[in-house]
Amino acid sequence: MSRYRFLPELSPEALAARQAEGLNWTCRHAFAGNPVYRERLAASGYEPGQELTLNDLARLPVTTVEDLRQGYPLPLLSVPEEDVVRIHASSGTTGKRKILAYTQRDIDTWKDMFARCYELAGLTPRDRVQITVGYGLWTAGAGFQLGCERFGAMAVPVGPGNMEIHLQLLEDLGATCLCSTASMALLLAEEVHKRDLRKRIKLKKVIFGAETHTDKMRRRFEQWLGIEESYDITGMTELYGPGSGLECAAHDGIHYWADLFILEVLDPVTLAPVAPGEVGEMVVTSLCKEAAPLIRYRTRDLTRLLPDPCPCGLSLPRHDRILGRSDDMFVFRGVNIYPGQIAAVLDGFKDVDSEFQIRLLRHDGRDQMVVKVERRPAAGADLDQNLSEAISIELRKHLFVRGWVEILAPGSLPRSCGKTRRVIDDRNGIED
Repeated sequence: MSRYRFLPELSPEALAARQAEGLNWTCRHAFAGNPVYRERLAASGYEPGQELTLNDLARLPVTTVEDLRQGYPLPLLSVPEEDVVRIHASSGTTGKRKILAYTQRDIDTWKDMFARCYELAGLTPRDRVQITVGYGLWTAGAGFQLGCERFGAMAVPVGPGNMEIHLQLLEDLGATCLCSTASMALLLAEEVHKRDLRKRIKLKKVIFGAETHTDKMRRRFEQWLGIEESYDITGMTELYGPGSGLECAAHDGIHYWADLFILEVLDPVTLAPVAPGEVGEMVVTSLCKEAAPLIRYRTRDLTRLLPDPCPCGLSLPRHDRILGRSDDMFVFRGVNIYPGQIAAVLDGFKDVDSEFQIRLLRHDGRDQMVVKVERRPAAGADLDQNLSEAISIELRKHLFVRGWVEILAPGSLPRSCGKTRRVIDDRNGIED
């Protein structure tokens, strides 16, 4: 008998069989329902009557974000429109928003998928879950709430609104779990610390996601909120929404729902598979998604597969936390740099805090990079110059380019209820 209500426990053989079955269903469904998929699958040599194995996956065409934009407003739609019960959309930072359609079965799958996250985080129906992420078109709020209700805990659907309301409800309703971005968790933690509310709230756990984070950032909100544990959650609008995987209590990577989608990690340039343990781009294929199925969708998220068994004993496979995005990369003096590389260097200095910002400038025809980072509250400003020089030297060792480092007082950088913008590119007068 399974230890879990929502989490499946499958042998490798049973999982592979389920993935092969789902792959065949998805290809037949997409071929029959969507003209773009039909054309591309046919060009790859696929015919609806043939039986694919998992080894055939690599010869199927990839799908990209451009396919979603070109198919606007209902890209990849593979069912009659009357079967669509809901739409959600991405934030649309460039061009038109990516709009994804859902059938009722898709919504039900998403509910169960998200309920797994609450179960894996060790929640019970007695927990009270304060949800601080966005509602409306965005998948985040709806996903956290649907999953919470399916799981059976109490949802407190506040959204990313007024800080005073959040603090009041944390205290009055005694929320035991906070669901947020890492940035919002930090912002809330700073307010709790500033107002000395830690002993008046009952938070035990935080489930956070939607952006890359540093270990320092995580330790800070864990400490100031006084929680027992925090859990990194993954997901994207294209793959239902948040809830496609979660850390377990071992905190050694993300368990993902391999019975609902296939995850490949590919070289973002060659699209060849990388070796297990090497970093590459996450590419996903849905196994039962009706309205907008995904066939080898390039997520642009960077991660690596973790092939060893998890200490928690759960058989579902794992990938590392999201290490950044392949399109987050910026080029500085001919060097490709990811914000996560700079975060990793800063994490090695105990006198700086978790918040940082990268500003790119052009002066006298030459690119310059300024890394702004906050000093820890307990660190003295008299050491700023030495600290700045030490970080600058370490950045040059790792990035092979020189940048200026500016040490700021605690709280100087802007805070966000959503995702924090780490890179500001003023070389052409445009923020990135």
